[in-house]
Amino acid sequence: MESNYRYFNRDISWLSFNHRVLMEAADDSVALYDRINFMAIYSSNLEEFYKVRVAEHKAVARGGYSEEETPEEAHELIGEIAGEVNRQLEDRIRIFQDCILSDLKRNRIVFYQGKQEVEERHYEFVTNYFREEIFPYLQPVPVSRTRVKVFLRADRLYLCTRLRRKDNGVTEYYIMKLPHSKVPRFVELPQTDGYYYIMYMEDIIKMNIGLMFPGYEVDSSYCCKISRDADIMVDDESASAEVMVEQLKKKVKKRKIGAVCRFVYDRHMPEDFLQYLMDSFDIHPDDLMPGDKHLNLEDLAKLPNPNPELVRPERLQPMTLNCLNKKQSILSYVSKRDLLIHYPYYSFDHFIHFLYEAVHDPSVSEIMITQYRVAPNSEVINTLIAAAQNGKKVMVFVELKARFDEENNLATAEMMQKSGIHIIYSMKGLKVHAKVALVLRKFKDGRYKKSFAYISTGNFNEKTANLYADTALFTSNPEMVRDLHQLFQVLRKEVTEPVFRHLMVARFNLLPFLHEYLEYEKREVAAGRIGRIVLKMNALQDPAMIDELYRASEAGVQIDLIVRGICCLIPNQPYSRNIRVTRIVDGFLEHARVWYFYHGGKELVYIGSPDWMRRNLYRRIEAVAPVLDNDLKQQVLDMLRIQLADNQKAAWVDENLRNVLKRDDEVEPVRAQLDFYKYLKNRN
Repeated sequence: MESNYRYFNRDISWLSFNHRVLMEAADDSVALYDRINFMAIYSSNLEEFYKVRVAEHKAVARGGYSEEETPEEAHELIGEIAGEVNRQLEDRIRIFQDCILSDLKRNRIVFYQGKQEVEERHYEFVTNYFREEIFPYLQPVPVSRTRVKVFLRADRLYLCTRLRRKDNGVTEYYIMKLPHSKVPRFVELPQTDGYYYIMYMEDIIKMNIGLMFPGYEVDSSYCCKISRDADIMVDDESASAEVMVEQLKKKVKKRKIGAVCRFVYDRHMPEDFLQYLMDSFDIHPDDLMPGDKHLNLEDLAKLPNPNPELVRPERLQPMTLNCLNKKQSILSYVSKRDLLIHYPYYSFDHFIHFLYEAVHDPSVSEIMITQYRVAPNSEVINTLIAAAQNGKKVMVFVELKARFDEENNLATAEMMQKSGIHIIYSMKGLKVHAKVALVLRKFKDGRYKKSFAYISTGNFNEKTANLYADTALFTSNPEMVRDLHQLFQVLRKEVTEPVFRHLMVARFNLLPFLHEYLEYEKREVAAGRIGRIVLKMNALQDPAMIDELYRASEAGVQIDLIVRGICCLIPNQPYSRNIRVTRIVDGFLEHARVWYFYHGGKELVYIGSPDWMRRNLYRRIEAVAPVLDNDLKQQVLDMLRIQLADNQKAAWVDENLRNVLKRDDEVEPVRAQLDFYKYLKNRN
């Protein structure tokens, strides 16, 4: 029977999230350079979106196969995406011009936006800088419809120039790549009258471009860039691990020459100029994306701050748990009671120390861990290598198919293998997304003694652990250790039908557990009791699970969703009248997956790696663990309570995918990340 339920489109929903990021750039309660950074994040997010999601839809629209959409549907969606991105571009331009630039000037920083703004006193400096610092690295190449095509590299900024020969009036076109690795994108000019000046490198080139072309008149110059399909498809159904590794090595190298999925150009470019470039570079009209005069605004993250009086507020500094002071062994502590760590409020060093102690504990026989995204020069990897060199048996499951981290994962895997670590590569047809580690200890007679399990919502990555808000559980609970050991046996292909007592693992028992918990809340409401669910995650997309939530809402279960990114569930409908959707965007990226079920007053709390997306629930190995300790459970409940009370950085997602800020001047301000930090500090 056909359902009357409706869903937001996944990609349009994601664009709504990215617009919420852009809204932070307009919020004058946020420090100026943090606002500039949000604009950079918005631009970087959009770039990846085009390289992956839009590239997939364009491949389908041009005849590629997809289980999820027809070519006609893909073509229609591409148009809808373009329309929404263009609307957001207008917002971005307005925010940058009216908010960012004016606030910079208020702080005595003048950010020139073109040669028409440059004051005469800077002309000599700009000309000399061009001659001495930029000109040696410029290589203009003629552009022609008939000659050999110039290859445009992905993500690089190019300057296209139209010239006329003085001798015969013939029009010619040239293109040159901006020397981003040789010259800073933002050039600081001499300070005058107490003001600081910054200028784009490309504007300096435009001001002086006539010096490069004697015998020509410069008509105009405009920037452009290409985005290319960056998704990597490997045969992981039939290929062996060794073949998959070789496939990835080859395909990663080809990522930079993938199919064009977007041609971004200065929207002030005349139509005939644009048409010439389209013909010369074989640009399809569907790939056109008008942009502002200055592109690649993700570079704004590196905008210099020349004013020493304009100081960015200090970030919240990660705390060290008092219960784990220098005298207290983390293994000793966790052998007595469970431990919950909230990153980045607490330091990731605690996990490093956990591994370090395992290296030097003579009773530790094995260490097992999953690798999805690790930091370059990772302390985690270095500690695992030390463990192997110290005689421990170390096994690392490496997920090669972690998008954009394939090269890093390959390199670290090969380094670990050379150090004696046993490496297991990606499973056929599946991604392993679980963030888990296991430390096994044995008595001298070979019997297992108290061992340790670690289940997290975030990666083993020191860099992102300072930016992403995640939660991790350390436990020595024998049944949890046993469950996690079974999961690693599945990864090693030693067990095919595991039995998990506490862990919920995607592809095995996760969905049955979730169905049962949702049904339980419905039965409670039917019996006149409380039915209550709170779900925090990065993305909610799976129609089957959304239908379950709709049915629970219709039954009267009260449901709060804290969804940072994609949310395909539509609130404020008859079938979702008891569901509220909150989105929080602040200084840390909300990354934790936390699930709460009232469950007749027992209050079940789970943390783990999966979002409620098709790929997570059906095509990945994910691990979710219960928080059993009552004190730790209360920590999680308090975190959810604080996040739902946020009236500074939280927004409702409404039925039109708008981000409706929860601002209320009549109640005490609650800023979840700041208030949760204070909460943890008081507990500590």
